[in-house]
Amino acid sequence: MPKEIKKIGVFTSGGDSPGMNAAIRSVVRTCAYHNKECIGIYQGFEGLMTGEFEVMDARSVKGIINKGGTMLKSARSQEFRSHEGRKKAYENLKKAGIDALVAIGGDGTFTGTMVFSKEFGFPVIGIPGTIDNDIFGTSHTLGFDTAQNTVVEAIDKIRDTASSHNRLFFIEVMGRDVGHIALNVGIAGGAEEILIPEEDLGLDRLVESLNRSRKSGKSSSIVVVAEGDKIGKNIFELKDYVDQNMEGYDVRVSVLGHMQRGGPPSCFDRVLASRMGVKAVESLLEGKSNFMVGLLNNKMELTPLEKAIKGKTTINLELLRVSDIMST
Repeated sequence: MPKEIKKIGVFTSGGDSPGMNAAIRSVVRTCAYHNKECIGIYQGFEGLMTGEFEVMDARSVKGIINKGGTMLKSARSQEFRSHEGRKKAYENLKKAGIDALVAIGGDGTFTGTMVFSKEFGFPVIGIPGTIDNDIFGTSHTLGFDTAQNTVVEAIDKIRDTASSHNRLFFIEVMGRDVGHIALNVGIAGGAEEILIPEEDLGLDRLVESLNRSRKSGKSSSIVVVAEGDKIGKNIFELKDYVDQNMEGYDVRVSVLGHMQRGGPPSCFDRVLASRMGVKAVESLLEGKSNFMVGLLNNKMELTPLEKAIKGKTTINLELLRVSDIMST
């Protein structure tokens, strides 16, 4: 019979994303609701090994649901990749009387957590927090919706300048391996072209498309580029190519960078984080381990961590078609 869980630890790891604080709040308050103790672990895996633990109650997480970033901080840890590092973490957890963990982060966080759980038989549940939306087993990761809204607002402002000066703007958004942000914000922001890792448009076809847009009467254009797009080595190479092969456009580049990760989480992300925190804690109390909480068909579902890590998300082909039609 599984040991009764009395004390649950929660930590964030990897890149921060809007909604992480709301998820921490949900985990802490769900523990309080079920009369379980909750321990906040600072600095991710690093904090597990150094014992940066703090008791958290329902009042200790007041006023954070609307805050971006993570109050528990985040840090990458090379030492945790070794068995010795993970053993140190396990000994700290046992010394503190912590019976289970909720890990908030992306695939790197889940990989480390899964290995740790298998080595020491330690109960863990993952909550997906990454703006890229690149985790299998959930339609939305924490921060994805907020990041999209941040990018659309930036595109709207850049378009004002593009229209005023007959400029072509290449706007780079996050998405090293997947183009979910680029595809959605490209449609919402009225982009003429959207370049994503999953679809190789090609330089010649890009120029052809931009020429077609100009002939149709467009005096300015926006091209949204996911950072992992494979057409050029980088967005500045794209700019140089278009400069050399098109006339009549003043071509500019805007790299949005880490601003996409910051800011208050959207209503959607706050609600999602609250639901995920409840599901994570209650799954642990039901004796479940090595799962990730995810949103599927608007329901909270569990996906094995290994499947969440190894599975691949896919681009919505309908959105690609919508994008083509809207850029006419």
